[in-house]
Amino acid sequence: MIFETFKPQVIFLDAVGTLFGVRDSVGEVYAKLANQFGVIAEPNSLNQAFFQQFAASPAMAFPEKNPKEIPQLEFEWWELIAINTFKQVGLFEDFKDFSQFFKALYAYFETDGPWFVYPDVQPTLKQWQSQGIELGVVSNFDSRLYPVLEALNLAEYFTSVTISTHVGAAKPDPKIFTIALQKHQCSSEVVVHIGDSFKADYQGAEAAGIRGILIDRNEQGKSASFEKEPESSKCKSLKELQF
Repeated sequence: MIFETFKPQVIFLDAVGTLFGVRDSVGEVYAKLANQFGVIAEPNSLNQAFFQQFAASPAMAFPEKNPKEIPQLEFEWWELIAINTFKQVGLFEDFKDFSQFFKALYAYFETDGPWFVYPDVQPTLKQWQSQGIELGVVSNFDSRLYPVLEALNLAEYFTSVTISTHVGAAKPDPKIFTIALQKHQCSSEVVVHIGDSFKADYQGAEAAGIRGILIDRNEQGKSASFEKEPESSKCKSLKELQF
């Protein structure tokens, strides 16, 4: 995908599903950790239950909360999803101490262990940096994103990181994009946002006046809804995007 007449000043990117993904699946990770706590679970069933519970959850944003409270609120948000996931597959009562299991699970997702970086990411980020384009992350992740970016050797590429829990608004709310724009002191017309969610990334960016681009990583358990969008808004790899 070549943009012959447009070179952005800033490129925003989503995190999970765009820059990096989960090795195997969320269900595999949950099952592996559960096994260490004496609970045998079927990964595919867990994966399906997780994405159903994730989709049914409220946005991970905590407006008007004291910043000191945010880490605990993030922890509780994810803990409820995990509880409901294991309840859905009928295994919650099998844990002797679910809280200890979840603490281990939550800490694991703060490391590079469950993640992998898509192979097109670092070469393309380096190319864009060499062109003088500023890069930022706009994500509905939580505070663990900072150590994860460091662990995956991605942090050095980004001038800004804007996450929903810190700004009190989650994509597709235009507010999160507006705050990200303020960090770069630029207008929306000179920015593009790339992500794998039609609603959160494409529609959210467009609502903020930013050009949205969808990337299809074909991840298990979720996919971007491309059928309503023109071909010019889609890509299979960051390498397709030439500015």
